[in-house]
Amino acid sequence: MMRLAHFVQRYPPALGGSEAYFGRLSEFFARAGQDVTVFTTQAKELSAFWSPHAEVFPPGNETVNGVEVRRYPLWRFRGRRYLLKTLSFLPEKQWQCLTMPCNPISFRMWRDCQRLTGHFDLVHATAFPYAWPIACGLRLARRARIPFLLTPFLHLGDPGNPKDRIRRAYTKPPLRWLLHQADIVFVQTESEEKAVLDGGVASERIIRLGMGVDPEECTGGDREAARRQWQLTSDTIAIGHLANQSEEKGTVDLVRAAQKLWEAGNTNAVLVLAGPVMPNFQRFMEKQVPKGRVIQLGVLSEQAKRNFFAGIDLFVLPSRSDSFGLVLLEAWANGKANIGYKAGGIADVIRHEEDGLLVRCGRIDELAHAMARLASDADARKRFGANGLERTRREFVWRDKLQRVHDVYIEVLESRRCLRPAKI
Repeated sequence: MMRLAHFVQRYPPALGGSEAYFGRLSEFFARAGQDVTVFTTQAKELSAFWSPHAEVFPPGNETVNGVEVRRYPLWRFRGRRYLLKTLSFLPEKQWQCLTMPCNPISFRMWRDCQRLTGHFDLVHATAFPYAWPIACGLRLARRARIPFLLTPFLHLGDPGNPKDRIRRAYTKPPLRWLLHQADIVFVQTESEEKAVLDGGVASERIIRLGMGVDPEECTGGDREAARRQWQLTSDTIAIGHLANQSEEKGTVDLVRAAQKLWEAGNTNAVLVLAGPVMPNFQRFMEKQVPKGRVIQLGVLSEQAKRNFFAGIDLFVLPSRSDSFGLVLLEAWANGKANIGYKAGGIADVIRHEEDGLLVRCGRIDELAHAMARLASDADARKRFGANGLERTRREFVWRDKLQRVHDVYIEVLESRRCLRPAKI
């Protein structure tokens, strides 16, 4: 039996891509009879990392579907981020990891990782840029002399912009330092692999994994019920978007492109937005008077998610901040065509003119044109959606992805050595 320590900034039912992945991964190993402990924070919302007013879970230990989950209390107060920003200027990489202003800081987690050295065989941590839990996992691994694995989920932003702020945030020197401490780095796409290689990590320590989709979790919805709820006629084209609604996820650009669509006379198209609303998008919408319909559904239940994908006609994710774009697979599993920005992992996932369309980042006119094209071309939507569906069945099967992680764990444990041992 393997004794595994997984470190992640938040854990389900908190919503997020890396959170959902580590939840799935941890439960996979627990079902296989492995001993899995998750080290995470009490945060429910991302803003809980720094805001004392954001929603949190009670701290403490619980067992969730066979996984021991340790939710640690957060250190947060007004002005905390400014204090950390000042402290982070000290030129020492581990210190800079611990003082990154976005960090979910828990001193109790740090202390426990000094004491629990005999309890585990392997540490696996995620996700950038939230370095505190990763540094805690590294502390535990080094003190216990056990392997340290890392899934960074790098967000690489706009490849056409050499000063892209998202890429800079995810490739800061202290985060690159963490990459070099890992015995294995799991990446999701060719672009992420290249970025890690360019950062100086040896190719033999990089595993390109990719994500998967479980059709039972996102298909089988009731199209008629969804469109009835949204008050759509049979000829209305529903353009779907499921993400944290924000500038970074492209929701602002999507609304701007839809405005151009409506101004050009495409009044039979509506936007259907799902997911939590972030403050920057809320402020943007407060200043808008849309010339067409924008339907905001909020956070979806499991059945509402199935109905969402059944009810839309195409899916759009003009995001600059996705290392993969798992929701694209869910759209394809429902036979829907995708449109995305040529950025980050999305550019590697969508195959332009085969299963969707790619648009250059920030080109609102191009995004509007792509939306207008698919809104008026049912044959193209059907063809792209069918090609995407076939790829989900061939390339993106969760069972295969999780089994690959299992195999890597076994290989690393059998070797019983760290490629770059270091003391902390």
